[in-house]
Amino acid sequence: MQSTHRITIHLLAFGAAREAIGFAETETALTAPCTAAEAREQLFEKYPALKRFGNSLLFAVNQEYARPDLAVTDGDEVAVFPPVSGGAQAVSADVAKRSSIKDFFELTTEPIDVGSIARRVILPECGATVTLDGYAREWTRGRQTLYLIYEAYPEMALREMKRLAEDAHQQFAIAHIGIVHRIGRLEIGETSVVISVSAPHRQAAFQACEWAIRELKRTVPIWKKEVFAQGEAWVEGQPE
Repeated sequence: MQSTHRITIHLLAFGAAREAIGFAETETALTAPCTAAEAREQLFEKYPALKRFGNSLLFAVNQEYARPDLAVTDGDEVAVFPPVSGGAQAVSADVAKRSSIKDFFELTTEPIDVGSIARRVILPECGATVTLDGYAREWTRGRQTLYLIYEAYPEMALREMKRLAEDAHQQFAIAHIGIVHRIGRLEIGETSVVISVSAPHRQAAFQACEWAIRELKRTVPIWKKEVFAQGEAWVEGQPE
């Protein structure tokens, strides 16, 4: 019979999970050896407020989406969070490392200049740049939004953006891709995200840009809170 012992992890919580348990980070002890799935159950027992998320609660170890059988060890950074603002399931960890050195991925608290970002991915061999400008809208499902608040798991978000770009290079005939996402408070009409893709031919740029925003909302750990006159709510995706 395998003996058990105690390990200490650095626990992070984001979005609605952070609000549910009342803190953003702490050191906490777990019984080991344990897998990510077992660690998750131990955290549910320690912090019962997390149980309301059920199987939709996402789990990351050392800034990577965790497989259920992944071993959790002493000193690991463990993050718990609900599905990101547009989706859920993790992408494969085996994406090839092919991102161009001119690709860029950034988080900022400052207003975004869409035009300047679009011009950063232009090369002589490219015939088109397609740029998506996502901005805060005023009306959502019949309710008037006063402003938005975006929150991110910064290190993991940038890593997932890079992985997304590597996958885009594999799937589409593009030259470069740049992604800039704003965090913090956004007023109505302000830009929240810009994705800019350059390619020799416009069709590939259009396809890659559309794919990239869908994947960003599905996998990159960024959350959005909508603040209304009568309250507020986190926008959470649903697991696939």
